Amino acid sequence: MDRVRGFEIVSKYKDKGVRLPQRATEKSAGYDFEAAEDTIVPSIWRALFTGLTPEKLKEGEPLPFQEENVEHLASTLVPTGIKAYMPEGEYLMLANRSSNPMKYQLALPNSVGIIDADYYGNDINEGEIFVQLINYGLEDRLIKKGERICQGIFMQYLTVDDETIPVQKRIGGFGSSGR
Repeated sequence: MDRVRGFEIVSKYKDKGVRLPQRATEKSAGYDFEAAEDTIVPSIWRALFTGLTPEKLKEGEPLPFQEENVEHLASTLVPTGIKAYMPEGEYLMLANRSSNPMKYQLALPNSVGIIDADYYGNDINEGEIFVQLINYGLEDRLIKKGERICQGIFMQYLTVDDETIPVQKRIGGFGSSGR
């Protein structure tokens, strides 16, 4: 039987207890992805409020920004240790788990992640899927290894008539299509 679509563990996580994504119920559309290692997702509010005192909040003055906290404004890439294969004409959509915003104040900054079929097996990272998260809660959030962090849904897409087929090859991860 030929393989059509599925998941594999990337080489660097082969013996680290990473589990393949699973659907939670028979009628679940999404496959739950887990964190491959403990990862801290810093609170974005730390960049503004660390060291903030009532004296520094004078009316009409801008909030003091602390340059040393700028990393708290960035997204955090949470490794999954997983890669996905699929046929041409499909992609894997990564969506936030419905409990993440309500329980943990975690969001995907771009709302969804798109994993193209040609991301699988790329030379840079073997096609490992990372989940991009921001934490809009007041405290840093520790995501533990094995914790479910997003869901992946295989989707089909359509292309236009008379399309000029791109010749560029994917070379790696985020933004690797070069645009």
